Amino acid sequence: MKEIVIISGKGGTGKTSITASFAVLGGKNIVVADCDVDAADMHLLMQPDWEFSEDFYSGVAAEIDQNKCIKCGKCAEVCRFEAIPVIEKKYFVSNLNCEGCGYCSQVCPRDAISMVEQNVGKWFISNTKADNQMVHARLKIGADNSGKLVAKVKKEAKQIAEQNSKDFIIVDGSPGIGCPVVSSLSGTDFVVLVTESSVSGLHDLKRVYELVKKFKIPAGCIINKADINLQVSEEIKAFLKEENVTHLADIPYDETFTEAMTDGKTIVEFSESKLKQILEETWRKVKEISSPS
Repeated sequence: MKEIVIISGKGGTGKTSITASFAVLGGKNIVVADCDVDAADMHLLMQPDWEFSEDFYSGVAAEIDQNKCIKCGKCAEVCRFEAIPVIEKKYFVSNLNCEGCGYCSQVCPRDAISMVEQNVGKWFISNTKADNQMVHARLKIGADNSGKLVAKVKKEAKQIAEQNSKDFIIVDGSPGIGCPVVSSLSGTDFVVLVTESSVSGLHDLKRVYELVKKFKIPAGCIINKADINLQVSEEIKAFLKEENVTHLADIPYDETFTEAMTDGKTIVEFSESKLKQILEETWRKVKEISSPS
């Protein structure tokens, strides 16, 4: 069983659309993991049935017992995050500002402040239209610990894949280089980098590949909208060659991508087009490279 993670240096490169296409092409032989928990949207293309759901708890935040509080103000004095405002002569904790350090609870003379574990989101196991299972999640607005939620999604996906002898786990990672991306890369076998033919696309590709290199994971790259700036496309290819990153495919700009998304479908389901042929060939390459004989 091999784990393939699809990531991008920036948003809007077509990463999720490509990942969903791979999920459809992989069918029942794969387990899908949507690890873009801060802005999960893969469900829009995969049509999950939300069969199982569970709350996810991580991190703590301060909570003030108003019956014990003597309004001395020591908690607000030591809070460097300004998370304890005074409202109508009472001290309250702003969960959006509280970092869960616990300093306020240590200085409270009446033990009126407790550190409470936080419900930061939900995670799900679903059956999808592609005859496979998908593990996905939704982080609450303003919630922290997205990296831990990603780790939970990956752990559950791996367990399902092992129990059912699946060939691949396909992971849709977050864009950028933050904590959820680092968590997505942990333990993976192959990384697919999705970029676009733009100056910002090239810049962010270089940035995210620096992260991939630190993990020493083999990688390939798909250049989406490769024909909108041919000069930048050539610069991207030169970078891939220099870094020994496999150039997997060039995908031309085509509004059919948008039409398919509007219809709630992946491009490989939507039409018999050149785009479908490219993605089918790219999926074949990814399988071969990530599972060498």
